[in-house]
Amino acid sequence: MAAFSLTFPSTAWALESFGPWSLVAVRSVLAALVAGGCLLALRVRLPVRRHLPGLAVVAVGVVLGFPMLTTLALETSTTAHAAVVVGLLPLTTAVFSALRTGTRPSRRFWLAAVTGAAAVLAFTIAQSGGALTAADGCLFAALLVCAAGYTEGGRLARVMPGWQVIGWALVLCLPLTLPAAVLALSYEPVRLTVHGVVGVVWVALCSTFLGLLVWYRGMAAIGIPKASQLQLAQPLLTLVWSALLLGEHFTAAAPLTAVAVLVCIAVTQRS
Repeated sequence: MAAFSLTFPSTAWALESFGPWSLVAVRSVLAALVAGGCLLALRVRLPVRRHLPGLAVVAVGVVLGFPMLTTLALETSTTAHAAVVVGLLPLTTAVFSALRTGTRPSRRFWLAAVTGAAAVLAFTIAQSGGALTAADGCLFAALLVCAAGYTEGGRLARVMPGWQVIGWALVLCLPLTLPAAVLALSYEPVRLTVHGVVGVVWVALCSTFLGLLVWYRGMAAIGIPKASQLQLAQPLLTLVWSALLLGEHFTAAAPLTAVAVLVCIAVTQRS
């Protein structure tokens, strides 16, 4: 959670030096090079064919989709606002897991889920002046693709080491992300700053590779729904980092909404 909670502030820092498309491509390439080096050094065999569809979902969800959508959102949204919206990710992941495994949650589960979703929707509309913005649309889409990637990654981590799940997903994306990085860097200006370099290194190595490495391992060990609830701390931690690192100011509605979402998700787990 420490790695994930710093993702949005680090992305905001990285955007000081890179354009949004350059940032997404560069972070994926850097993470893929590290992951590929580990796979080669340890002489890991190629994944079997039946695992490729799941790895593709991980790649689309957490390697490409979530970084791209959240980076685009953070061009116009504050990290505090984005953190509250993405506070629904644990709930979304639990729902995806339930659908994927065929379990049937109770009525209390769905009531809490709808209440939490309503709280987040009310917050985003209020903060956006009465209507959802394009940034909000990107954040909600990011929830869906990331939850799918988490669910498939947690499932695969039961049959192969978690670090190999994210490692192969990153490597599979390299034929796409490497030329995309070259193209994006040729069109978007780069202005290197200390914040920008630290930000891109963090999101590449910690958020994209090392964080997901231990995340998938944990999901395999204790189960996807239970592990997803560890993310309850992420929105509140991100709010703290946003204030400390970026000097952002947010109204009382942000932490209150985050707490309301935490309560709703806690009820879903007790159900």
